[in-house]
Parts: sequence; C-alpha cells; structure tokens
Amino acid sequence: MFSHVFFSVCDFDRALAFYDAVMDGLGLERRFCDPARPWAGWHSAGRARPFFVICKPYDGQPHDAGNGQMAAFTATARAMVDAVHRTALAHGGTCEGPPGLRTHYHPNYYGAYFRDPDGNKLCVVCHDAEG
Repeated sequence: MFSHVFFSVCDFDRALAFYDAVMDGLGLERRFCDPARPWAGWHSAGRARPFFVICKPYDGQPHDAGNGQMAAFTATARAMVDAVHRTALAHGGTCEGPPGLRTHYHPNYYGAYFRDPDGNKLCVVCHDAEG
C-alpha cells in the first residue's frame, strides 16, 4: 500500500539514535543514512519498500508534530511490543499509552503508544493472540 512514510525531526542525530534503537527492536533494517541531507530510512529485512524515513523538513521551516497523526508498526509478538516501548522510553521517547490489550479495536489488539523526542506519535502493535 505505501511506498514510504516520512516523519520530520528537529535534531537529526538525536532522532537517528532513537529510531535506530526502535527499528532494531522491531527487526527493521536501516536502508540508508545521509547526515548531510539529513535523512535516514528503514525497511523490513530483505525488502525494498515500504520505507520509514526521518528527515529535516524539506522546506527548511521548523518541525511541527501533527495532531492526530501516527505511524503504527507491526510487532511479531506481544513481548516485542513491551520491549520496543521500553526501548523508546529509554531513548528519549514519552509514553502515550503503555503496552496492553485494547479490545475496543479487536480481541487480540495488543499495542503501545509513544512519541519520539520531537513529538511524533508512534504505535507498536501485535494483532495475534497470545502464545
């Protein structure tokens, strides 16, 4: 469905450290990084697309995290949701909803919500039943 998703950031080095840790926890590979632009992108292991990309705003204006915007990443297990949430908080993220079941979405929806150091909202979710 998606070719790529971009999130803008204020401090590229800080964001790169945050996203490297989070993406590693999700098993996603860094595909490219060019601090001179600055931008970096990740994708699923062995795949070309879709990309998740961080960058400074292209128009040179200050970053502004969107209200009501979020990217959600699939986790292969509930334990991965827990681990990635902990990693995000340990690397400067803020909690927007701890790991847990959210049965109002569906009976097996196990997710966690957090913001990156620049205020962008992310979710990590496992849709599978436990075990």
